Amino acid sequence: FEGDCSQQDYARQMIQDYIDAGVQPEDVWPQSFNLKDVLFWVDEMPEFGRQAVFLDQSESTLVNASATYMAYLKSRGVNILAPALWKLLTLDSQRQIVPSRYAENAREAGLDLIAWTVERSGPLEKGGGWYYQTVTDAINNDGDVLTVIDVLAREVGVIGVFSDWPATTTFYANCMGLSKH
Repeated sequence: FEGDCSQQDYARQMIQDYIDAGVQPEDVWPQSFNLKDVLFWVDEMPEFGRQAVFLDQSESTLVNASATYMAYLKSRGVNILAPALWKLLTLDSQRQIVPSRYAENAREAGLDLIAWTVERSGPLEKGGGWYYQTVTDAINNDGDVLTVIDVLAREVGVIGVFSDWPATTTFYANCMGLSKH
């Protein structure tokens, strides 16, 4: 393209490149922060759209965390939602890390979840920063990343976790006997 392509042209070309290379759809997890891209793949290239990942970077609101919104995404063919990990977690009355309403609503709608990004924040002794903003009061040491991953895996039910240091997620998966997705 010579600068004259639309976002839709780009989304189409990305998948076409996989097709031209002979890559099977089940080996591709196209992802975008743009819901229109994901819906395009679902509607126009459904073999690849089945595993399209909607990366949700929006601020959490009552609307975009609602059961109605999650059901809408599912009804449009979105199967995988990937928000920042803070949207999937909250603290209960005992300051324990638990699934958020966003996570519960997404799972109830039948959406698979992928969290991003563990280990982007550096040392966790001061609460973990932006990625941990909903659970900061329960984060005070680097080992807490394993607690976060455990809650994401066991209670939220994520199918994956993006990590800047995959040794930690691999360590957790191996110790817990989790299989590769």
